[in-house]
Amino acid sequence: MNISVAELAETTGLAVNTIRRAEGTNGEAPITAANMKLLLTVLDQAGVMFIPADAFGPGVRLISLDPAKMRQRKRDHRASE
Repeated sequence: MNISVAELAETTGLAVNTIRRAEGTNGEAPITAANMKLLLTVLDQAGVMFIPADAFGPGVRLISLDPAKMRQRKRDHRASE
């Protein structure tokens, strides 16, 4: 998605440490249910599809693989100016 932890923190209003705690585990994230719901909502709106657990476990997928719909990285943006 080309979004940094800092950008996700800014978008959600959550602290960078909260997001890092959430992504730092393969198990249940050690953050509040409200913070988890907020992260899921923002990521869903950004184009992330959350796949329910099956025999292989839960997963995620991008809704669109179209590069034009992907957010351009800041450093890539500067290079194209």
